[in-house]
Amino acid sequence: MSETTETGVLRTSVQVDGETASYLTAEQDGPAVLLLHGTYWSRVWLPVVGRLAEAGLRPLAVDLPGLGRSGGELTLETATVPALADWVVRFASALKISGPIAVAGHDIGGAVAQHLLAHDRLEVSRLALVNSVLYDSWPAPHVARFRDPGAAADELLVARRQAVTAALAGAATEQRIADYLDPWTDPRVRRSWLAMAAAAESRYTLELVPALQRSTTPKLLIWGEDDGFEKVEYAEKFALEIPQTTLIRIPEADHIPTENAPGQIARALIDFFTA
Repeated sequence: MSETTETGVLRTSVQVDGETASYLTAEQDGPAVLLLHGTYWSRVWLPVVGRLAEAGLRPLAVDLPGLGRSGGELTLETATVPALADWVVRFASALKISGPIAVAGHDIGGAVAQHLLAHDRLEVSRLALVNSVLYDSWPAPHVARFRDPGAAADELLVARRQAVTAALAGAATEQRIADYLDPWTDPRVRRSWLAMAAAAESRYTLELVPALQRSTTPKLLIWGEDDGFEKVEYAEKFALEIPQTTLIRIPEADHIPTENAPGQIARALIDFFTA
């Protein structure tokens, strides 16, 4: 089943592991660009999907299993970075994507993207990271608190509202906040999110550093400078230590800079992915 969003971007789905994998795209046959989210959902990519398509790319902003609009439910075992990377490979296979593919990741989706590159799980041609987890920058305190089995699940919606409002920064409106929160009104999605929080471990990015340092794949970092958790200092370190890396800073933007500067970020991604 497919539907067109209010921006003209298409939401459609494919079956992966017998469950619906929902994703945003546009009717475009150009080179595929895989867009991965983390503790949010594909909504973080909506402001740039149409722009990427207009530039001749084929954006695919997928909801990870159990999150966003996708079916299924994550467990502690299936919510780890390596397990999510394996699922993304199966998603790409379900879409019959072959050959080199550009990948972008936000938040924990950036850890999945790094894993795909470092372990050659996909033939990643270019890697872009937007306010991604790096090194030991994660899990952020507002995520880590839910690793405790004693944390009250009914507090999750309140906590997510606070996190979304801060992450949107100057782009926060009641309607936009409501859009972001909507999937978490489903108990299944809340359980999946709690599994992702419980599985969040910085060792999954720390162990990738040697392979990334050997990588000659072009890499782009796009960073909202006001992010208090995935701080721009981590991006600066990554740009210094990991070859073929360029850093673009987005002033007056927090953790979801695609909402604060969609035109600037889309242009940076287009220039990078079509170079």
